[in-house]
Amino acid sequence: MQPFVRAWSKPVTYSGLRFEGPAQQVFVYNNWSAYDELSDNKPQTEELAMRELNEVVRLKKLGVRIDYYVMDAFWFDLWGGYRGWHKQHWPNGPDKWLEGCRQNNIKPGMWFSTNLIATRSGRFLEVIDEWKYSLATDPNIMCLFDGGYLAHLAKTLQLWYDKGVRLFKFDFAYFEAVTPAMKDKYSKEEVFEKNKIAFMQMLQNFRKSNPDILITGYNGFGGSMDNTYTPFEKTQPIDKRWLDTFDTLYSGDPRFSDVPMMNIWRSQDNYSDHQVNAFKAYGMPVRRIDNCAFMIGETGTCYYRGLNGWKGMLILELARGGWLNVYHGNLELLSDDDGLWFAKTQGLFYELQLQDSTVPFGAVPGSAQPYSFKSVGPKGTVCTVINPSQSMAWVTLPVLPGPSKILFSDGNVGMHGAMIHLGPEQMAVVGFGQYASDAYVLGRDHSIRTPASIEKVAIAFEHTGEKSLTAHFHPVANKDYRVVFQQFYSNGDPCRSWLGAPPDGKKVNEVIRIKVMQGGKTLAQHIEYDKMIWSGLSWGVAEVKSSDIDPTLNVEVICSTDEKDAAILKAQVYEVIYG
Repeated sequence: MQPFVRAWSKPVTYSGLRFEGPAQQVFVYNNWSAYDELSDNKPQTEELAMRELNEVVRLKKLGVRIDYYVMDAFWFDLWGGYRGWHKQHWPNGPDKWLEGCRQNNIKPGMWFSTNLIATRSGRFLEVIDEWKYSLATDPNIMCLFDGGYLAHLAKTLQLWYDKGVRLFKFDFAYFEAVTPAMKDKYSKEEVFEKNKIAFMQMLQNFRKSNPDILITGYNGFGGSMDNTYTPFEKTQPIDKRWLDTFDTLYSGDPRFSDVPMMNIWRSQDNYSDHQVNAFKAYGMPVRRIDNCAFMIGETGTCYYRGLNGWKGMLILELARGGWLNVYHGNLELLSDDDGLWFAKTQGLFYELQLQDSTVPFGAVPGSAQPYSFKSVGPKGTVCTVINPSQSMAWVTLPVLPGPSKILFSDGNVGMHGAMIHLGPEQMAVVGFGQYASDAYVLGRDHSIRTPASIEKVAIAFEHTGEKSLTAHFHPVANKDYRVVFQQFYSNGDPCRSWLGAPPDGKKVNEVIRIKVMQGGKTLAQHIEYDKMIWSGLSWGVAEVKSSDIDPTLNVEVICSTDEKDAAILKAQVYEVIYG
C-alpha cells in the first residue's frame, strides 16, 4: 500500500493567467427551480431532467438560443464523491441525458459544491476514503490545501470533461476550512489564502488542459448579496484573482430588494439591477457579471413565481449586458408563442451584448429612484429604463436627438424627445436610430398594472404600541389606496424578516402586517408579499380598491410587525388611479 501523501500541504503560490473570460455570449439553461431541494422538497430526478431537456429542444426549434444545459445541485450520490449519480433518482446514471444533449447540439454542464458537504438537513455528501484527510475541524466543510480532496476533485472534473461536460459551476466556497493537522500551523488569514490559492491553481490547470470549458462561480467568491442598501464601497470586495479563474461570477440568487413595491416581481428585478451596479462598482467587467435573474417555476426557491412578469424579467436579464445568460426553471410553462417572443427578444439584445458597451445610468437601483441600462449597437442605441419609485417620473435618456420608438413597456408610456414618462414601478425599452423600427417592437405587457396617477396622502402615522403604527384619513371617491410599510434596524438600515422557506416557513404577511379598516370592519386588500420568502423581506405593500371603500367614512390604517429586530417603523399612504 502506498504511503499517504498530503497532496496540497506544500506551499502554493498564485500565478495569474490574465484571463479575459468567455470569448462570446453564451446562453444556458439551468434546471434549478424546476426542482428545489433547499427551500422546498421537490427533488431532482431523471424524469424531470429529461422533461426539461425536451423543452430545451422545443424552444431551440422556435429560435431560442440555448447552448448549455446545466445539471444543478444534488445530481450526485451520497457516497459517490461526485463520480456517481443519485441511485434512487438516476438509477441508470446520466448517459441518457448526456447523449440527449449531444444529439441536440447542447453542451452539458454540472454543479459542484466547492467544499461544503452538508446543509441544515445534514450531509449531502459523505467523506469517501480519498477525502478523509481533508475533513476540516468544522465537519461540514473540506480543506482545499491539505489532504486528498482537491486532487480527487481535479481528476473528477477531468472524468466528466471526457464524458462531454463543458460547463462547470462552483458554489458554496468556505475558505476558512482547515484540517486538525494544519490548524495550529497557520493563522486564519493564512488558511484563507492557502485555500483560495489551491483552488485557483487547480481550476487554472484544469482550464489549461481543456481550454474549451466554461467555469462559473457562485456563492463564496466575493461580493455582498444580502441587501440593496449597503454602500458599494463598504461591502465585501471581489478578489480580482478570481477573474483569472472563472469566466463569470454571479451577483446573487433572485430575491426581493429593500425597495417596497406593489408588484413584488418588479422588486425582484430591482434586486438584480442593483447587484449588477454593485459588482460593476467592485471592478467586475459587465460582460463577466452573471446576474442569474431569470427564474420561472413552481418551487419555493423562486417563490412559486410561475410566469408572473416573465417578459420584463427576460428583457432585464439580457439588457444588463452580461455574456452569461442563464434561464432557470420550468420551461414547459412557456407556450410556443412565448418561445417565439423569447427568440425575438434574444435577437435584439444579442447584437447589443456583442458590442460589450452596456452601461448603467441614473440612480443606484436600491435608492428607489429611476435608472436604466444603455447599450450601443451597430444600428443605434437601446435603453431599458425603470422607475422603482412610488411617484410619476419623467426620465431623460442619455442619447442624442433622433428617431425613437418604445419597443416594450408595462402598459402604456409617453415619450417626448429623449424624455420618457413612467408610472410607479414601470419599465420600458426604447430604441433609437435604426432600432426605432417596427421590426424590433416587443409589444406591451398589460398583465402588469401601472397607475395612471399616484399622490401621497398627507397624513401622519402615530405609534400605538412598540411595534405598531396607526393613521386615519378621509377617502376620496373613485380612488384606490396603496399602503407602504417598512421596518428598519435602530441604525436606520432596512430590517429583513427571515421566516423560513416552504413547507415549514411562515408567510411574511403574518409578521409584517397591514390592516385597512372602515366602520370597524377590515376591508379587502390586494397584497403580493403573502409568501414564504427564504431570502427575507423588509416591507409590505397593500392596496384597497375604491369599490370596497365608503367615501363617507374615515379609513383607519394599522401597520404592525412581530419582527424582534425592527426598531424603526415607517408607513405611507397613496391615492392611486388606474387608467
